Amino acid sequence: MTESGGDSEGHTRQLSVALSMLTLVPGGMGGSETYARALTEQLVGLKSVSVTAFVPTSAVGFRRAMPEVEITGLHSGPTNFDRLRTVVGANLLAPRIRRVMAGSDVVHFPFTVPAPLPARHQASVQSLLDVQHLELPRMFSRTELAYRRLFYEGYARKADAVITISHFAKQRMVELLGIAEDRIYVAQLGVDTSRFTPNLGPRENFILYPARGWPHKNHAALIKAVEIARLANPELRLVLTGGGLDVLGELPDWVDRRGLVSEAELLELYRTAGAMIFPSLYEGFGLPPLEAMASGCPVAVSRAGSLPEVVGDAAVTFDASDPAAIAAAIEETFLRSVELAAAGILQVRNFTWENCRDVHVHAYRQAYERHH
Repeated sequence: MTESGGDSEGHTRQLSVALSMLTLVPGGMGGSETYARALTEQLVGLKSVSVTAFVPTSAVGFRRAMPEVEITGLHSGPTNFDRLRTVVGANLLAPRIRRVMAGSDVVHFPFTVPAPLPARHQASVQSLLDVQHLELPRMFSRTELAYRRLFYEGYARKADAVITISHFAKQRMVELLGIAEDRIYVAQLGVDTSRFTPNLGPRENFILYPARGWPHKNHAALIKAVEIARLANPELRLVLTGGGLDVLGELPDWVDRRGLVSEAELLELYRTAGAMIFPSLYEGFGLPPLEAMASGCPVAVSRAGSLPEVVGDAAVTFDASDPAAIAAAIEETFLRSVELAAAGILQVRNFTWENCRDVHVHAYRQAYERHH
């Protein structure tokens, strides 16, 4: 399935698609924002679909290459209260929003939340990246669980098409939500390898973990594991990047908590780290391991969620609940550094944003036909 500037499926009628991104919080949404940025770039200029982004006032300018419509008077924010306020505001403004989206054949909610609901004549597509709240409910507040059950699960069962990002996530949605397999489309995320310059030479004696400070990212277990690994390698350091790391509290002096870093700094860390260790307890996909691989960085990941699907045989895997097992994986990753770097560069070539885009275009068409 390839777009290649034409219509990959032999259709002549161009579909008009509204990307409803009214809950977008630029800089505060982690991997879902990376996904949306890449997708919007890929959807520009296609013959089979014409796509317009609809954003709140607080997110104007998210993707200047794509036609963008501001929903004035609507503001988004990172807290649960902010998100609920945005949803309430979008529903209060529903008549106006539906009017400006009225010419669209399909409404796609890339940030999952269907606010407001599309008009009756429009097909609907929901991106649902994972069902983590059903797998690890202890890591969510009661408010967050209620929010996800209402806006994630509730609409997934009604949408004409659901797009997710791994075969693992699709299978869990089939099992836990009862959605028919033929309504779920797997659009694995991609890596723009032109952004990365692989380093296959000497690397420095530190471990990199780029992840926000969310509970399922499992920072505490990694810190314990590095403490164990330092018994054999006393100079080993740990570098943490990502937002929300203040929640980790006081850290050992061998942990470098850098927080949000520029793209240039992150790319340099990928190029120089001795290894990238990813101990997450749950991932709907897991893009950082692939980005590390594109940089020639040896990778080890937990066996949780979609991570084994993403890394294939190109990474060391471990039990993320056991710091000793993580420490052993750190040692193995350093020992197999040359082999893993070469394998990772080959593995990352399997994941492109063009393939991700083509699945979306196919899902839009199928949703439209199913709706009509």
